[in-house]
Amino acid sequence: MKDKTTALTSFMKQRKMGLNDFIQRLATNSYACKHPEVQSILNLSPPQDPELMNANPSPPPSPSQQINLGPSLNPSAKPSDFHFLKVIGKGSFGKVLLARHRADDQFYAVKVLQKKAILKKKEEKHIMSERNVLLKNVKHPFLVGLHYSFQTTDKLYFILDYINGGELFYHLQRERCFLEPRARFYAAEIASALGYLHSLNIVYRDLKPENILLDSQGHIILTDFGLCKENIEPNGTTSTFCGTPEYLAPEVLHKQPYDRTVDWWCLGAVLYEMLYGLPPFYSRNTAEMYDNILNKPLQLKPNISNAARHLLEGLLQKDRTKRLGCTEDFVEIKVHVFFSPINWDDLNAKKITPPFNPNVTGPNDLRHFDPEFTDEPVPSSIGCSPDSALATASIKDGSEAFVGFSYAPSMDSYL
Repeated sequence: MKDKTTALTSFMKQRKMGLNDFIQRLATNSYACKHPEVQSILNLSPPQDPELMNANPSPPPSPSQQINLGPSLNPSAKPSDFHFLKVIGKGSFGKVLLARHRADDQFYAVKVLQKKAILKKKEEKHIMSERNVLLKNVKHPFLVGLHYSFQTTDKLYFILDYINGGELFYHLQRERCFLEPRARFYAAEIASALGYLHSLNIVYRDLKPENILLDSQGHIILTDFGLCKENIEPNGTTSTFCGTPEYLAPEVLHKQPYDRTVDWWCLGAVLYEMLYGLPPFYSRNTAEMYDNILNKPLQLKPNISNAARHLLEGLLQKDRTKRLGCTEDFVEIKVHVFFSPINWDDLNAKKITPPFNPNVTGPNDLRHFDPEFTDEPVPSSIGCSPDSALATASIKDGSEAFVGFSYAPSMDSYL
C-alpha cells in the first residue's frame, strides 16, 4: 500500500510533463540513449511522419501560403466586449479565462493565445485546424462549443462554452479510482464524442483526463483545449508531439503513421486509469514507461469484471490492426458487452443521470478549478487591446497567418 501511495504521489507530480520535457530527459540519460527505440524517438534517424516530429519546421508562411478560411463574419467583436474575471487555465500559447459578456451577461471560457508564441513554434496551421474542428463540434452534447472567435494584432480569442464541473483528472486525483458503473458512464460519453469526431474524419489524438471536463450536471465535455498546468518550454520539440507519454499509443511513439484507432487506445488507457488509479504502463522512470508502452504485456488485476477486462484487452492492443475499433470504429465499441447497460440514445440525449454531481452553485463557483490558476491576477492586457488593432493588422506582425480566424455563427446554427 505504501509503495502504491508513493507511486501515485510521484505520478501526480510528473504526469503534466509534456513530451518536450520527456524527450529532454531521455536525451540526458546515457543508458536510455543507447536503446535503439529511444534513438529513434530522439530523431537520430529521419522521421517517418513529418507531422509527428517536425525536425525541420517550415519558415513563416509567405503571402501565397497564408491560411485563408474566408472573410470574417464577426469583424466587430473585440476584447473590451468582455469583463475578464478569473484565470482558469494555462496553455502552451496563452491562458483560459472566465469572462462575462458586457452586453448580455453570459459567461464564457475565453482562450487567449499569443500570436508571437504560435508563430515562433510554427504552430499557426494547427491553431487554425483546431478552430475548424470546434466549428464542427456544435452539434454534439459531449464536445465543447465555440461561440465565435476574433483576433487583435497580437492575440487570438476563442469564445467557448464555460464548463465548471472540473477536469476528470481533478476528480480522479481526489478519489483515486472510480467504481465500474461510474467509469462505464464516463467511458460511454467519451466514446460517443470520439465516434462523432471520427464521423467527421477527425482523429482526436490527445485524449487524457486533463482534456475531459465535467459540466455542472456531471456530464463529460471533451475539449480540444485541455487546460495545461505547465507551459511547454520554448526550446522543446514541436508541440504537434506534445501529449503526455502515459497516453500515447505505441504507433505514435514508434513514429509510424497512425489512424483513428489511436483514440481507442487512449480510451483504453483512460478507462484503465479510472478503474485502477494509474495509467496502464505507468513507471516513475519515464524511459522505462516508454519501453513498457512499446513492449510490456498488459497486466490486469482481478478486481474488475470480465467484461471490463475484455474491453481493456481489446482497446490496449499494441497492434493497431488488431485493436478493438480497427474495422468498424465506434460501432465495435458501442456493441461491446461492457456497454450493454448503456442505452446510447438516452445517453446522447442526456437522459441518464450522471453518477456524480459536481454541485456547483453557479458560474462564479470555482471550487473545481486549481487555485494555481484562480489565484493568479488577470493580465490587464487581455481585455484592453485597442479597437483599431483588430484583424486588419499588417503582414509584418504575423496577422496574415491567421486570415479568416474570426468567426461568428449564422443564426440558423442555433435552431
